[in-house]
Amino acid sequence: MLGRVGDGVLEVDEINRFTNEPRVVDGVLRWDIRTLHRGMLDGLSIAGRRAGTLDSIGIDSWAVDYGLLDADGQLIADPVHYREARTGPAMQRAAAVVPPGELYGITGLQHLPFNSIYQLMADSDSGVLASATAMLMIPDLLAYWLTGAIGAEMTNASTTQLYDVRSGEWAVDLISRLGLPTGLFPALRQAGADIGPLLPDVRDRTGLSGSTRVTAVGSHDTASAVVGVPAAGTSFAYISCGTWSLVGVELDKPVLSEASRSANFTNETGVDGTIRYLRNVMGLWLLQQCMRTWRSNGLAVELADLLDEAAQSPPLTAVVDADDEAFLPFGDMPSRIESACLASGQAVPPTPAAMVRCILDSLALAYRKAVRTAASLSGRRLDVVHIVGGGVHNELLCQLTADACGVPVLAGPVEAAAIGNLLVQARALGAVRGGLADMRALIRETQAVRRYEPRGSQAIWDAAAARLRP
Repeated sequence: MLGRVGDGVLEVDEINRFTNEPRVVDGVLRWDIRTLHRGMLDGLSIAGRRAGTLDSIGIDSWAVDYGLLDADGQLIADPVHYREARTGPAMQRAAAVVPPGELYGITGLQHLPFNSIYQLMADSDSGVLASATAMLMIPDLLAYWLTGAIGAEMTNASTTQLYDVRSGEWAVDLISRLGLPTGLFPALRQAGADIGPLLPDVRDRTGLSGSTRVTAVGSHDTASAVVGVPAAGTSFAYISCGTWSLVGVELDKPVLSEASRSANFTNETGVDGTIRYLRNVMGLWLLQQCMRTWRSNGLAVELADLLDEAAQSPPLTAVVDADDEAFLPFGDMPSRIESACLASGQAVPPTPAAMVRCILDSLALAYRKAVRTAASLSGRRLDVVHIVGGGVHNELLCQLTADACGVPVLAGPVEAAAIGNLLVQARALGAVRGGLADMRALIRETQAVRRYEPRGSQAIWDAAAARLRP
């Protein structure tokens, strides 16, 4: 994405889009990180030719996954994909060393089987860590390949479950107790920090000049997306809606209560010392995997047509728990949703359009639960829900979310993560000034946002939620 920022100006253009297809290597699902790196370099080359010069580059990505460097600074192996099932024994061992309540009190992180803490313990069990000298989260790894500088940006470090959310430092005592080498964890840096200039070979490959800098941004894409929420005031919830949906509120300090842990809410560091108090909801992954399965089975289905049909389908005929871990792996999603419907005594959606309606109703129901729980646990009043990210395009989901939550939904911008990334860079360069409120005011001034008013009664959503209770 190529951005231009100035007084009353915020423009973002897509420059290069490329595939991100994980691959199985020796029986392990891994990210094809070199292909992603090449796609990034190609994009920088195109951006440089189009813009003439680039002042800064910022990188954000998904969380929890990482690359390991050896003593020569080389990547030991492609990063393992978080959907690779390998952490069961590590989770049991971690709980025996550090009770879950204590772990939450230090890190504030929700329990997820793919958290970095468990992945690193699995790597320790396999012997991989014996030759590792540094662990770099995905954006930090890509920044290292651009600049040669090693570091860990804080918003992504906070997703590892090895970071002390109160002190804003690595939880060194916790790391040691778990038997992990403390030397793996690089010095932390804040969003807005200057990482450094491009290496000579990167300049040669991209045609960029020596004046181009790499700037640390909110390198967890949700951290950047939350910066990109065009909120006015503090009485808002956000849904960063894509493959995953991150649903929560922005706070000044973490919520580390037992009720918060039981509700599986997470406290991740945001830009400018904020806390992203949120819960992961499975998101559009459910729909993406259904489309993949139907097409691989020879069904000629188009998403736009299915959404039109789904909008005409009876509401809340069948709903499933979108957070069910059965939905996490790749594979036949329609069969899993059918099984979940049968297990809860509901009719199986008879057509792909009915299945799509089931998914969207279920996501809206999950958003409703997460938004209300976030407000209750944090004491934050909520007047509006902002949806940003790719889910903005799904008008039916946006309307259903307003209906389910009972408050207006403001949808947009789609490219909130890129905008948040861009604004942090621009502020570091002096192109914009002020805090999050000032950056968000610029977004409201320059970006399109659509409003959805809630319709219907909350009683039908209450009844649907009751079907999923044990």
